[in-house]
Amino acid sequence: MLKSKNLVETNKYELEIEVSAEAFEEAIQSVYLKNKSKITVAGFRPGKAPRKIIEKEYGEGVFYEDAVNALYGPAVEEAVKEAELTLVAAPDAEVTDVSKENGVKFKVTCITKPVVDIKDYKGIKVTKTVNAVTDEQVEHEIGHRLEKASRTVSIDDRACQNGDLVVIDFEGFKDGVPFDGGKAEKFSLKLGSGQFIPGFEDQVVGHSIGDEFDINVTFPEDYQEKSLAGAPVVFKIKLHEISVTELPELDDDFVKDTTDFNTVDELRADIRKNLEEAASKQADSQVETDILEAVISKLEGEIPEVMYENKVNEMIDDLSHRLSHQGIKLETYLSFTGMTMESLRTTYLEQATKQVKLRLALEKIAELENIVPSDEDIEKEFETIAQQYQMSVENVKQYLRAEDISLDTAVGKAAELVKESAVIE
Repeated sequence: MLKSKNLVETNKYELEIEVSAEAFEEAIQSVYLKNKSKITVAGFRPGKAPRKIIEKEYGEGVFYEDAVNALYGPAVEEAVKEAELTLVAAPDAEVTDVSKENGVKFKVTCITKPVVDIKDYKGIKVTKTVNAVTDEQVEHEIGHRLEKASRTVSIDDRACQNGDLVVIDFEGFKDGVPFDGGKAEKFSLKLGSGQFIPGFEDQVVGHSIGDEFDINVTFPEDYQEKSLAGAPVVFKIKLHEISVTELPELDDDFVKDTTDFNTVDELRADIRKNLEEAASKQADSQVETDILEAVISKLEGEIPEVMYENKVNEMIDDLSHRLSHQGIKLETYLSFTGMTMESLRTTYLEQATKQVKLRLALEKIAELENIVPSDEDIEKEFETIAQQYQMSVENVKQYLRAEDISLDTAVGKAAELVKESAVIE
C-alpha cells in the first residue's frame, strides 16, 4: 500500500510503499512451491523437502529475492494508481526494508507527465508563399524526360572524355600492397560524376579501349577508413568499354510518341501547370508546418528530458524495424553512413523534441476545448488502423486500448481546430 507521496522536484515524485507481512509470507510460500522441485536437500527426495528445512539449510532469506520481485510490479502499479500519477518512464525502485515481521518497504522515484499550459493558440498568423515556377525548372523537367528516353551508344573510335560511361577493372595499392575494398572488375563509371575520390576520374579521361595504365591519387584526410586517410595510392586500370548517352531530339514527334500531347508547347504548358500545383501544395504544407511550429513555441511547462530520450528511442527502433525489412541490420547501416549510435541519437533529438512538445501542446488544447471523441469517432479510427495494417478490427483492439485511441483522436481534432482558426496571409 502507498504510505507517502512526496514531490522532490518538478515532475519527480518519491513514493514510499509498504507490503504487509502477510502478503510477503504469501509471496514467499508461492516462490517455495514453484521452486522446491529444483532444490536438493540431503535426506529428501527432489521436491519433498519442507520449506523450513530448505530455509535452515540455505538461510532464512533463500526465497526473499524472488518474493520481492514478484511483489514489486503489482505493488508499484497499485501505488502509482493510488497516487494518481501518470508516468513517462519506468520508475526507479529501492528496497529499504525486508523482514518476515514487517514485510517489504520500497522507495520508488517516479518521473511524471508534466503539467503544461498554452495560450493564444487560436488565430495564429502565418504567411503563405507560393514560389513562382521558372523557365529553368520547366526545362529541367523536360531534360529528365529526354534522359528517360535516351539510349546508350558504344564508342570505339576515340579516347574517353568527361560525360562518357566507361567500364573498367581497377585494383588499388598502398606502398605496393593491395588494400581491402580497392579492387573491382567490369565496374561502370560515369566520368565527371565525382563518384570516386578526387583525381581518379580525371586520370581516366584521354585513354582508349584496351589501355592499361596507372593512376596516382591521395585519399582525403577525412576519409572514413582511417588506414587510407591522407595516404597516396596507385590504382592499376584496364579500360574495357566506352559509351555515351544520346538524347532524342525535342520536337513534336517526340512529344506525340511519348506523351498524350501533340506539340512541345503543349508539353511545356502541362509541365508548368504540374509544377505550379506542386508549388502550391508545398506552400500549403509549409503553412501547416509554420502553424504547428507556432503552437510549439506557445507551450509553457518544464518537460522531463526522459520524454525526449524515449522519443529518440522510438525513432531508432522504427528505423531498425524498417531496415530489417530490407535485410539490413542497424549496425550495418551505421557503418555504411559513417555514423555512431551517439551521432544518430543527436541527429534525431531536434525532431524528437518538437514531436514531444507538439503532442503535449495539442493534448492541452484538447483539454481546454473539451474535445471528447464520440464512440463513432473511436470506432472509425480502429477501422482505419485495421485497414492500414491489414488486420481485423477485433485484432487491433487486442493491441490498442480505446483510451489511447480516444486521446489520439482528440489530439487530431485539436490540430484541425488550430489550423482552421489560423489566419493565413
